[in-house]
Amino acid sequence: MADQEKLRNEFKVRFGAEPRLFSAPGRVNLIGEHTDYNAGFVMPAAIQFHTTIAAAPRTDRLLRMRSVNLAETREVALSGALAVQHRSGQSAHWVDYVAGVAWALQQEGIAIGGADLLIHGDVPLGAGLSSSAALEVASALALTRVADLSIGGLQLAQLCQRAENQYVGMRCGIMDQFASVHGRAGHAILLDCRSLEHRYLSLQAAQLLICNTMVHHRLAGSEYNRRREQCELGVQALGRKIPGLTALRDVSSAQLRAFKDALDPLIFRRCRHVISENERVVAAAGALEGADLAGFGALMRESHRSLRDDYEVSCDELDLMVRLADSIDGVYGARMTGGGFGGCTVNLVRSDRVQQFRSQVAADYARATGRAAQIYVCEAADGAH
Repeated sequence: MADQEKLRNEFKVRFGAEPRLFSAPGRVNLIGEHTDYNAGFVMPAAIQFHTTIAAAPRTDRLLRMRSVNLAETREVALSGALAVQHRSGQSAHWVDYVAGVAWALQQEGIAIGGADLLIHGDVPLGAGLSSSAALEVASALALTRVADLSIGGLQLAQLCQRAENQYVGMRCGIMDQFASVHGRAGHAILLDCRSLEHRYLSLQAAQLLICNTMVHHRLAGSEYNRRREQCELGVQALGRKIPGLTALRDVSSAQLRAFKDALDPLIFRRCRHVISENERVVAAAGALEGADLAGFGALMRESHRSLRDDYEVSCDELDLMVRLADSIDGVYGARMTGGGFGGCTVNLVRSDRVQQFRSQVAADYARATGRAAQIYVCEAADGAH
């Protein structure tokens, strides 16, 4: 509350108006990595890190944006300047995410007006915790509400995804934006990324800890899009064996093994990760509902091995962090989370082992790498508001 009041006061000093505040959380994904853009299943939870925007309408067609974190001010006209940038997603500036949301809203025929925006975020950047989705969702809320417009949560998430896909150039699935909008305190979300049907799963039985390796390799943006292209090649090849196939979501592990010879070996491994990961998410939901935390943790470990070996999006630091976690009694499971090539691991830990986990993993990681990891004890949070 104190931080919100500080943001409100800074806005009044800088822009001379009384703002409204809009906030959207980041997310951690418990299991189901790189499945969302394959129409598959994921299990994210919104977390207590947020992007908050103080906003007020303007009388002209200008977006005037100030990042508190970066001490930068930018202006964008709601006009031809919002043409699609065709970026790779790798070198996007923070302004692109806000401008992209404005572009997507206008493309949808939603008549937003100019606004002053003061933006502050505490979602760790480059950590795979969806700071970009939090910024997009908070921006969409701010731009619509200060224009006295209201759109549904699902449409808001889809428009934010469109902004990142088509304006920023990162071909992400719907998971990040959906979780930022639809998060529920104390719960993960089991989401079908094709139908967008979802249900909530309680996380009360164990503690979520996120370990930030403090590395983020430059491969992340370009390799993310390349993995999506490789999955599409897999669908094309398998589609010649399975009539009507449109997504890896519809291929079973048995079918993949049967048609292995139809695939390039690299494409086979990419498909094997996605197909087996979908099966793990479904199994993990059953384990969580049955309070089988050991079973859930075993699926997390399988997921990490698949991401490391078949999808090849892990890195030495992530693999080390997982090994360190697995060496501690009371850790049910650990895996990388997010797009990969650095960022964070997510860990399911028995509540009485949290302090030991934090001290031991931090010390062992620093000894091995010379880096000071950040370890967050997380709570599943409510969505944007």
